[in-house]
Amino acid sequence: MHTARTFELNGIEMHCEVRGEGEPLVLLHGGTGAGSDWRYVFDEPLEGYRTIVPDLRGHGRSTNPAGTLTFRQVASDVLALMDRLGIERFKAIGMSLGAKTLLHVATARPSRVDAMVLVSATPYFPPRARAIMAQSNAETLTDAEWQVLRQKHVRGDEQIRALYAQLRALKDSYDDMNFTPPYLSTITARTLLVHGDRDPLYPVNLAVELYTAIPRAALWVVPNGGHVPIFGPMAPRFRETALEFLRAG
Repeated sequence: MHTARTFELNGIEMHCEVRGEGEPLVLLHGGTGAGSDWRYVFDEPLEGYRTIVPDLRGHGRSTNPAGTLTFRQVASDVLALMDRLGIERFKAIGMSLGAKTLLHVATARPSRVDAMVLVSATPYFPPRARAIMAQSNAETLTDAEWQVLRQKHVRGDEQIRALYAQLRALKDSYDDMNFTPPYLSTITARTLLVHGDRDPLYPVNLAVELYTAIPRAALWVVPNGGHVPIFGPMAPRFRETALEFLRAG
């Protein structure tokens, strides 16, 4: 079974694809990405899972009339989507934007998340990440990069420019991503942290901070891995490891 629907929730239109039957598994993409990115990781249907693959606020086919982006708000959108789908408890995989969103979901509503895989997550933005965010500008993109982004984001170039402006604005955000160890300790979901040891945004010590603070956490540091090291040659190994972890509980 494969259905695509658009839901009106939290003042936006959220596009979502639902595939297969079984236990709910939510897949949350990264910043400037879209739900379609997951085809590069999961190239076949996931047996035993009903996968829920949304385009997050302002990305892909989803809208964002407010023009601002916070991870807390995106988490609220995801929970509203689960409510609309009638899903109380679920497993999830998130990369970067999606992973930070899941930290908010799992702390705001611990009982909703059974297990999750967080790829390139962080408890807060370190100085190096803020410096990179400050350089976020759609006008510096190459023609090839524009072409790729236009295939993902169907609402025109202004949608893409808005996403880059929202990412740039995160350099001045201090309250949205500010997870302390006591707050992280309230997470009840089994959690696998996947982190590249060459991540230019979030040093690997931040993954260790998450691992230390989240009670039921496991940590996989990918050697020579950059930011979101799960594509290309790493995809099969990530797929096997993530699914094994999710099924272990």
